Amino acid sequence: MARSSTASVVVRRVMGAIPSIIGVIIVTFVLTRALPGDPAAYFAGPAASQEAIDQIRESLGLNRSLPVQFLIYVGELLRGDLGNSLTTGQTVVSDLLTRLPASLELTLAGLFFSLTLALPLGILAATRPGSWIDHGVRVLATAGVSLPTFFTGLLLIYVFYFLLGIAPAPLGRLAILYSAPNQVTGLFLIDSLLAGDVDTFRAALGQLMLPAITLGLFALAPLARVTRAAMLSVLSSDFIRTARASGLAPSTILFGYAFRNAMLPVVTTLGVVFSFLLGANVLVEKVFAWPGIGSYAVSALIASDYAAVQGFVLTMALLYVVLNLLIDLLYAVIDPRAGVE
Repeated sequence: MARSSTASVVVRRVMGAIPSIIGVIIVTFVLTRALPGDPAAYFAGPAASQEAIDQIRESLGLNRSLPVQFLIYVGELLRGDLGNSLTTGQTVVSDLLTRLPASLELTLAGLFFSLTLALPLGILAATRPGSWIDHGVRVLATAGVSLPTFFTGLLLIYVFYFLLGIAPAPLGRLAILYSAPNQVTGLFLIDSLLAGDVDTFRAALGQLMLPAITLGLFALAPLARVTRAAMLSVLSSDFIRTARASGLAPSTILFGYAFRNAMLPVVTTLGVVFSFLLGANVLVEKVFAWPGIGSYAVSALIASDYAAVQGFVLTMALLYVVLNLLIDLLYAVIDPRAGVE
């Protein structure tokens, strides 16, 4: 057996993702044209005449046949042009580049919060099966999946902002008194640290806490359950019994052998949760007035803004492909057998 190089894995995964991306482009184009509403009528306004609406439809190319519209759309994609958004008046690329860092920062913060709780809780529950700790972790995981994210967000706002007054107003990424740091990465926490602005960092962290906790509680459930199940399976393996019989330290057995072998299903679940949260955090963004791509996509759907919706779906598909590629590469780091053909 020969070990696959990193370059061959990357090329193979990218080539395998091309048919999926082509399918996403076709399905998104067809579904957006099937949406109710007329973008030309929305753009012209309620007082516009039918003649004005027809002129706008002609200028947008909506009076042409669907095959011709699709060929034009594919040609623009090959040039890196996702079109212009009717709702914002800007190019879709500009809108996505402006809003994507906000969604990434929120999603990464939610995942960081969930990981710091899910991994220790899952390991603790696996080492004490049937105890009150194990039952408590399962109850917490069930509650995290059962509670909708918008309900959790509203509850946190009511308790920590309205009742206790220790959280800032849920009005976006920064309070009115602060200005955004110089953009380097688009992530306010990192950019404020790079600029040495501690006050802006604290303000951005305060605004991020409640929405990140809301997302993290939702992601906590599957990560804790998978960690517990994977650790239980590994701890009952023969090589773990051999390690214990050899007199190795319990911490070495638990973290050096068991946890590393249990990481593959955890990493798989982490990738699925991350891709889901990035595209489905629209409710959290709406509750906390977070200017991310989720709220942008909802506004585009309401207005039948074809270009914005297609750009959002295509961006999410590309992010999903890149995420799966990173997970495949991480498999080979965690378990070298994953890189063997």
